[in-house]
Amino acid sequence: MATISTSDLMVALVQASSTLPAFVLSIFAGAIADNFSRRAVMLIGRCVFTIAFAVMTALLAVGLIDPWMILCLSFVGGCGIALVDPAWQASVGDIVDRREIPAAVTLLSVGYNTIRSVGPALGGIIVASFGPLTAFVLGTASFLVPLGVLWRIKWEGPTSSLPRERMRTAIYDGLRFTAMSSEIKATITRGTLFGLAGISILALLPLVVRDVLKQGPVAYGTLMGGFGVGAFAGGMFNSLLRRSVSQERLVALACLACAACSLSLSATHSVLIAAGSLALGGAGWVTAWSGLGAIVQMASPRWIAGRTISTYYALTYGGIAAGSWLWGTVAQHYSVAWAMAGSGGAMLLVAATGLWLPIRESRELETVPSGDYSPPRVAFDLRPRSGPIVAKIEYHIQDEDIPAFLGLMRARRHAQSRVGARYWTLQRNLQAPSQWTEAYRTPTWADYLRLNHRLTTADQELNQRLLELHSGALPPQLTLNIERPTAGIRKSDEWGPLTPPLTL
Repeated sequence: MATISTSDLMVALVQASSTLPAFVLSIFAGAIADNFSRRAVMLIGRCVFTIAFAVMTALLAVGLIDPWMILCLSFVGGCGIALVDPAWQASVGDIVDRREIPAAVTLLSVGYNTIRSVGPALGGIIVASFGPLTAFVLGTASFLVPLGVLWRIKWEGPTSSLPRERMRTAIYDGLRFTAMSSEIKATITRGTLFGLAGISILALLPLVVRDVLKQGPVAYGTLMGGFGVGAFAGGMFNSLLRRSVSQERLVALACLACAACSLSLSATHSVLIAAGSLALGGAGWVTAWSGLGAIVQMASPRWIAGRTISTYYALTYGGIAAGSWLWGTVAQHYSVAWAMAGSGGAMLLVAATGLWLPIRESRELETVPSGDYSPPRVAFDLRPRSGPIVAKIEYHIQDEDIPAFLGLMRARRHAQSRVGARYWTLQRNLQAPSQWTEAYRTPTWADYLRLNHRLTTADQELNQRLLELHSGALPPQLTLNIERPTAGIRKSDEWGPLTPPLTL
């Protein structure tokens, strides 16, 4: 783009066009990754990406490439990436033990950022020696390697005896779980701001080489190599750093490293100094993204990991796309140096956000389902899509225990809602004040069963504490009802047998 367009904004938009699909499509891709084979989803996404790159190579070969065609095909390739990333990242927890997830995420980040640096370094040499077409042909051929690996390698993903969730329900549950997790919300916010402020290092680097350093493809490859060396070193020391400082402080240090890199690139005219600055930036880049990614992984149960990770990627990639446009616009109207300096200043502000929006890791018992659930016996042969189902649990609470009971119920509402309960309410009987009723709704019978399978050990401990406050002669009574319309009859496959309302 830098060689066929004189617009600084068009150069920066290459990064935006390839990351924008992740912002638009990742939510859907995450729901797909949680409901279908993650390996199959990755194969399809890789095929889309490979085809887009092959088409770009063919157009370059016949001389039909132009700036808008580059942006269009970058967007299509980004769609393939948007499909691959949630499934791939969610598969990490399927392949390794939970305690190994931070190291695995770091290894992935190191590999990705090292290769994205070594690739342009080799590409710069190839372009300078043989021209861009050769580089594109070799790049297209290289995409066949991960496709072949995915085709041959298999691993076990999460399984369930229940039918797949409807796409709308799956997306709704994923967004609701994400919104109710303080750890994931803080991580997404920090990641979005980090991407917005820090992407100038990569998005504007071609302009730094062309306009500030007055160099060409070889220098660009050298600088990307410096970034890769820093990324590799940051990843290798990441485990040691995690044992020495908190994850919050580690992210703040990564922000400071990237800020120093941006500020240095705005002022230097030396390729050697720029390469050293990019090594520092690469170390900060990997440290931040691997730490943030590990937090999301650790806070996500396996049944919803694809959706929470996709939400994380959607918003962080949105921040990267917006940052590419923002700093490209600043470079277009002012200068590349001003854009890099502004990016460095913004990154210092991102480091300071930890003072009021800190991130923390979840405990294992907060995310692992207990697996201790037996479905209740019902009087009718309900189909998985029968519903809506209304569940009510009746408690008897003495007056002196009401404050403790309400506190537990606040935690209960959070626990039930994040795994699928809708319209959760707590009711008190006006005629028998000691009687309290917890009520919630699920769209279908399968959703009700799925909700109870998702409850964690901590949720079960909460149930035990509520049972200790219950003063009735019998345990808390569960009543299940199925809603019925008063006008018209829905299809039997939606409602199950045409019988009166079900009460247990």
